[in-house]
Amino acid sequence: METLAEFVKRRRKKANLTQVRFAQLSGVALTVIRKIEQGKTDLQLDKVNLVLSMFGHRLAPVPTKDLAEEV
Repeated sequence: METLAEFVKRRRKKANLTQVRFAQLSGVALTVIRKIEQGKTDLQLDKVNLVLSMFGHRLAPVPTKDLAEEV
């Protein structure tokens, strides 16, 4: 399963956006984009959802059973 960091970085690059431009378009600080792409865990969920909304996504719970089956 793709991590949040991998997903955001891959989609941002596919859209040919720099971290700076992506931050501007999504309405969050550059540090938020950097934290997400570095896999930091001290993130504000509302900011993460602003970023994900750029790709038509939002945070949602994932059953741990599904995660265990993929390993």
